[in-house]
Amino acid sequence: MTESTSSASEGTSGAMILAGVNTSGGVHCETTALRVLLTHGGLQLSEPMLFGLGSGLSFIYWDSRQQNLPFLGGRVKPFVLSQNLTSRLGIDLRVDETTSRRKAWDQLRETLRDGTPVGLQLDSHDLEYFGSRVHFAGHIVAMYGYDHDRAYLVDTAQQGGAVTTSLESLARARAARGPMSAHHRAFIVNVPADARRPNRIRQAIVPAIVACAKEFLAPPIANLGNRGIVTTAERIPSWFERLDDPSRDLAVIAMLMERAGTGGALFRNLYRDFLTESKELVTRASHAKLIGQNAARFAESAQHWTRASETIERAGTTGRADLLGEAADTIRQIATLETAAMTSLASLE
Repeated sequence: MTESTSSASEGTSGAMILAGVNTSGGVHCETTALRVLLTHGGLQLSEPMLFGLGSGLSFIYWDSRQQNLPFLGGRVKPFVLSQNLTSRLGIDLRVDETTSRRKAWDQLRETLRDGTPVGLQLDSHDLEYFGSRVHFAGHIVAMYGYDHDRAYLVDTAQQGGAVTTSLESLARARAARGPMSAHHRAFIVNVPADARRPNRIRQAIVPAIVACAKEFLAPPIANLGNRGIVTTAERIPSWFERLDDPSRDLAVIAMLMERAGTGGALFRNLYRDFLTESKELVTRASHAKLIGQNAARFAESAQHWTRASETIERAGTTGRADLLGEAADTIRQIATLETAAMTSLASLE
């Protein structure tokens, strides 16, 4: 665990770009941004470890009259992962929010001048480099500099890693309102020496796993957690009647499941890799054995999720509504498998 070197100076043109920032993109937006901030603060962790220590895995099925498409999500709400992880490791998380564009920009510029990269929650729709032109106000990036008209950001590898967008587009993205939006949310971290100790990481693994499992197994409504997966299986067969253009819309749903910053298989690949890495780090042999067993379960679950998304897409391209029933059967298998895995992991307590 080494601390990134950095320097910050504002040139005569008003440009200010931090040096020594790790600008490699990951597979998921929030863990990509967290890795930038934490590495800069001297704590280097893999992206799956960040995801798992933040108890990031979840499930949501959401559909309403205001939506064009049903939404399937595989993670906790935006920014909850960052709150979970920093709290668990004893890392200071400073968050600024404001309804004022001017104040938001002044705060951001001041923090960057101090030599600190900043995490931002915003609407990906307004980012000029972004591949998908849909509104998603729960997107998170890291910012490490600016010049007279461009912002320098780190996004996922899929979006280009080190990218830029105009300052005006950044301002629009930060000011966006709607589902999952925040008031110009910006955040930084301060990593104390204690949080960098390998033992601190090891000690955080089991509590993070247990907390994630308990949340998954006891959702407050039927659209979340393991109950949400069952709900999804019940609703999928009716999607041909629900969608305006199944051939187009089912392809979009499948894409969002696999390629929209999920790391594949609705984040199950990330959680599989977290459990696999954790198995080698925990100190008790009984914990390692149980975690390893459930890493295998999530590897199987990930394969099922990918197959389900492929079947959903094929239903759209072929016009075969019966394939949605096949996808529903696969998702019922997932519900059984993930409920068993999370029940087992909750027993680590």
